[in-house]
Amino acid sequence: QVQLVESGGGLVQAGGSLRLSCAASGRTFSSYAMGWFRQAPGKEREFVATINWSGTSTYYADSVKGRFTISRDNAKNTVYLQMSSLKPEDTAVYYCAAAQSTAQHMTLTAPPHWGQGTQVTVSS
Repeated sequence: QVQLVESGGGLVQAGGSLRLSCAASGRTFSSYAMGWFRQAPGKEREFVATINWSGTSTYYADSVKGRFTISRDNAKNTVYLQMSSLKPEDTAVYYCAAAQSTAQHMTLTAPPHWGQGTQVTVSS
């Protein structure tokens, strides 16, 4: 079992940047693919980015490609989401997730482990 705690959310102006962090418990972090998902008010949760166990393979939603970067540090049991050129439509609760599967599979099937979420608000 892995437990996930997100941090780094907040209020930022359009065009600004934020970096989200997700700290994972447990000694098997490196065996998990990790991902970021988000849910805006009145909308379903959607995939944002995923990364495989070694950090060598990443996937991004078209809406964030070129603006967001997912990365991980297995020595620190942490995954990051660097968000740049933020838009008001990026406003959502951002969730960290983990699965013992591939990063590609995480884009298609809801992973089993979730953090509590962190709010990101982008003002225009």
